[in-house]
Amino acid sequence: RQAHEINKWGSNVYVKIPITNSEGQSTLPLIHELSHQNIKLNVTALLTLEQVAGTCEAVKGGAPSIVSVFAGRIADTGRDPMPIMAAALVMCKAAGREVELLWASTREVLNLIQADQVGCHIITVPADIIKKFVAMADSPLDQVSLDTVRMFKKDADSAGFKL
Repeated sequence: RQAHEINKWGSNVYVKIPITNSEGQSTLPLIHELSHQNIKLNVTALLTLEQVAGTCEAVKGGAPSIVSVFAGRIADTGRDPMPIMAAALVMCKAAGREVELLWASTREVLNLIQADQVGCHIITVPADIIKKFVAMADSPLDQVSLDTVRMFKKDADSAGFKL
């Protein structure tokens, strides 16, 4: 019911549906049903290739959809998200031209480059990461090193620390 109501908001609206409900039950049947009722979906909170495969199968032949893989949260577990994201992109492409991969949960500037390298269609980026990218992109590393040392000195001076 809520998805149908949100869908009325505009032709550019994608209804966000998590891959499971809060009790851990799969929402794939609902995703399939809504997608094939021509409701554009942003399927979110995916972290495994099994979830991506199920989502791609559910939306295949349905409305345009976004597959949001939380690459940053994958990295938070100590796993490299790049192989998962690359495999997810292959699955999305196989599902049809209107199934896009979104790099979600961006944690650092490097994720912008990684998302581009893997070929993600979309990346969500917090404002502070964009500002950091603009300020530091392609900075010479020796200059970043010097700036870091100057920051250490400033911190020590402001703390009044002397030996």
